Amino acid sequence: MPAAARRIGLMGGSFDPVHVAHVALAEVALRHLALDEVRWVPVGQAWQKARQLAPAKHRLAMVQAAIQHEPRFVLDDCEVRRGGPSYTLDTVRELQAQRPGCEWFLIIGQDQYANLPTWQGWEELLSRVTLAVACRGDDAPRAPAALKGRHRLTRLPLPALHVSSTEIRAHLNQGQPPTSLVPHWLSEPVARYIANHQLYASGAPR
Repeated sequence: MPAAARRIGLMGGSFDPVHVAHVALAEVALRHLALDEVRWVPVGQAWQKARQLAPAKHRLAMVQAAIQHEPRFVLDDCEVRRGGPSYTLDTVRELQAQRPGCEWFLIIGQDQYANLPTWQGWEELLSRVTLAVACRGDDAPRAPAALKGRHRLTRLPLPALHVSSTEIRAHLNQGQPPTSLVPHWLSEPVARYIANHQLYASGAPR
């Protein structure tokens, strides 16, 4: 009997900074989808964000610090290495070429799901992955009209954590120490990294 195909989840994002809700969602995906691994892919050049991100080396290091407790979490720097705008389709093509025969799940939130028809090459992307959409409570994924009936979809129960990278940056910019955001917003290793490198503080070098 042939071996079952490896099941791989993809978690993309700016991770600026990575926080506990990101990690909780990835852990839910591991269990709910019976994944062999979750590949964390920090964005290189975020073509849909106007603001400047923290340098990629710091975002990569923060993700590595956040996921070190789980061997099935893998940091992948392909979008940073590739250069140019970071399109998810390019990432999926690259990873699938490296690992043929695997089953791929793209882990996204409802906001990303609603915006997916604006993504570069979204129709081909849908043919290559199963969407795993995170929803709060008993909510069901709400498909944009362009996607209805045209893709594979599974729902992920979103952990009840109310935290965002935007809020974290705002608190740190106002002078709040990173350690004060542990454990509800940041893991201790990430908070320690932010403190050591003086990230997000007012006037801190980018």
